[in-house]
Amino acid sequence: MTEKNNVQMPLLPLRGILVFPTMVLHLDVGRERSVKALEKAMLEDHQIFLAAQKDSSIDNPAKEDIYQIGTVANVKQMLKLPNGTFRVLVEGLYRGQIVEFTEDEELYNAEIEPIEDAHTSKNEEDALMRSLLKQFEQYIGVSTKLNKETYQTVADIEEPGRLADIVASHLSLKIKVKQEILETREVKERLQQLIQYISNEREVLSLEKKIGHRVKKSMEKTQKEYYLREQMKAIQKELGDKDGKTGDVALLKEKIDEANMPERISKIANKELDRFEKVPQTSAESSVIRNYIEWLTALPWTNETEDNLNIHHAEKILDQDHYGLEKVKERVLEYLAVQHLTQSLKGPILCLVGPPGVGKTSLAKSIARAINRKFVRISLGGIRDEAEIRGHRRTYIGAMPGRIMQGMKKAETINPVFLLDEIDKMASDFRGDPSSAMLEVLDPEQNSTFSDHFIEETYDLSKVMFVATANNLQTIPRPLLDRMEVISIAGYTELEKQHIAKEHLLTKQLEENGLQKGQLQLRDEALLKLIRRYTREAGVRGLERQLASLCRKAAKIIISENKKRVIVTEKQLESLLGKPLFRYGMMEEEDQIGTATGLAYTSAGGDTLAIEVSIVPGKGNLTLTGKLGEVMKESAQAAFSYIRSRAEKLDVDPEFYQKNDIHIHVPEGATPKDGPSAGITIATALVSALTNRPVKKEVGMTGEITLRGRVLPIGGLKEKSLSAHRAGITTIIIPKDNEKDLEDIPESVREDLTFIPVQHLDTVLEHALVGE
Repeated sequence: MTEKNNVQMPLLPLRGILVFPTMVLHLDVGRERSVKALEKAMLEDHQIFLAAQKDSSIDNPAKEDIYQIGTVANVKQMLKLPNGTFRVLVEGLYRGQIVEFTEDEELYNAEIEPIEDAHTSKNEEDALMRSLLKQFEQYIGVSTKLNKETYQTVADIEEPGRLADIVASHLSLKIKVKQEILETREVKERLQQLIQYISNEREVLSLEKKIGHRVKKSMEKTQKEYYLREQMKAIQKELGDKDGKTGDVALLKEKIDEANMPERISKIANKELDRFEKVPQTSAESSVIRNYIEWLTALPWTNETEDNLNIHHAEKILDQDHYGLEKVKERVLEYLAVQHLTQSLKGPILCLVGPPGVGKTSLAKSIARAINRKFVRISLGGIRDEAEIRGHRRTYIGAMPGRIMQGMKKAETINPVFLLDEIDKMASDFRGDPSSAMLEVLDPEQNSTFSDHFIEETYDLSKVMFVATANNLQTIPRPLLDRMEVISIAGYTELEKQHIAKEHLLTKQLEENGLQKGQLQLRDEALLKLIRRYTREAGVRGLERQLASLCRKAAKIIISENKKRVIVTEKQLESLLGKPLFRYGMMEEEDQIGTATGLAYTSAGGDTLAIEVSIVPGKGNLTLTGKLGEVMKESAQAAFSYIRSRAEKLDVDPEFYQKNDIHIHVPEGATPKDGPSAGITIATALVSALTNRPVKKEVGMTGEITLRGRVLPIGGLKEKSLSAHRAGITTIIIPKDNEKDLEDIPESVREDLTFIPVQHLDTVLEHALVGE
């Protein structure tokens, strides 16, 4: 190589790569300064200095971050890529060293001093070349990255320095090591370095090959062991050894034999067991089959508890657990009586409907206890998926039977009392309609062949006594409701609540709060006030909470004041529980004109409702206030129209509706009121106001009116009568058709009240208004 002078040229720092002289390769350039350096090189003589960075993570390297020795290269081609970077083809020419480094804002420039190879003895260099080629050939033999064609391109090179550079470019060495080779000027030393590196690399590659061979042998050994284990299992089976899968099969076989299944189910279970034996234990299907067999054996197929058909015993248990609720008790006793006579009866499907807290769920438990059956409860509130009832197909991962089959497994008998709690709160979405799936469960004609998607085989539910509970019948689909026998539990009367509080709730709360029976004494008048003024509900849940509060207060007094007992009277109730939360209607103190007392039925029982009528001169406007519902508004319109049509007979000015404005108001305007039983009360108040005849204060009334004055029947007579009795009313006007409901009213209340059955409004006015 001829001697070269120092050259000024642009500098391109390289990251993670190094270019040797005679190397031709592509580079991707993206940094702005590097691109400027390339552009300058292209505009001048196409020469650029390529130097590696000491740390490839630095974006803007300074002089000290770049190796001083690099390669002068010729830029052969420059192409802009779509992502904004440039792909450059460069060819290394010769080594160079930075003499002076100049950095401006746009690019790197450097004065480069060319470096020539230093030669020693030619014979020694030739010997080292041969050794290097031999080592390189052996290296290619063990390397997976280089092929024999690479060796052919290297073998024909005669110049030792060039050979060293090309071999170094083909080796997988770190940049630091390559830089050391690049900086070695003496060719002999460079050849020796490469021989050493190749020798080390060969040893590493040989070790890698040995390790790979060992891993392969180990894998083959594992496969061989698996095959031998399978053979061993077959031998164990022949020998009757119960270890491994053979033991599982024997255990499942034992369960199938003990499950007392019907013949068809037993055949299916044994068929699945044969499949389980043939499927490898490591297969996913093995666990699916096993799970299925275990469910088949866990379900009760023939196991049945013997019913206690003694009606007197059942009646005693039901009365012990619940006070009142006569209709439900009567239905259970009827079922027992019929079953006693027939010795075979499909399980009835009862639906207990009523407000929260009236004891629907606990009643189902009592039924199970009374007839000596197992009790199972599932909550249907919020269920949206049909698979919750019918189960999932076995093909799905994690498949399970539905809630019905899970309940039957829990019951362990085919004739439990099965409580379907909150059946009115089932919903439906894209996963199906669970209420439709319940149709098969609750249909006595279909449930003997109930099909669960997981079990697949039909299951007999006909002996199960299903009891459903609901708060609201309106949200239960009609086809589902049609399959059940609905028993309404309207709620408890005041007398019933008093009895329940004394006999059940107070005893329970005393025990829960650590009090002895005599440590808290609740007087009758205090208990009555507690029921009337501190709770307003159909059930007794709120009452139990208030009793629990009283027990806690009593416990505090006993401990802090060192008292032996706490006696709660009506006066002391306020100091313990605070001001009363509710008020209840009382009858008027004297006969009033334009005011009639109606009887209303609410979710918290019965109440009295005063209806007031005011007549002032005007143009015949009819105003209704008191937050009335549509039904009550229509009742008022009907009463108004009836009075207009009968004005002369009722001794009312026939033109009253043209000369006066009429205002009908029901007090407690913030409380919504609606229902078909206020017709005769509104009509009575209207006639009283128009004729100036007072309404008797002791008379309460309930009934709907037609345009012809007929009085139609109403519901909730028992609750309405109790509210009237509580308010001090002595006479109640009721529709003639409601006479049959009088027997539901407690005898103690009936004795204090006079009931007047009516068919027409004229009769109502005769008994309600003062005078003739």
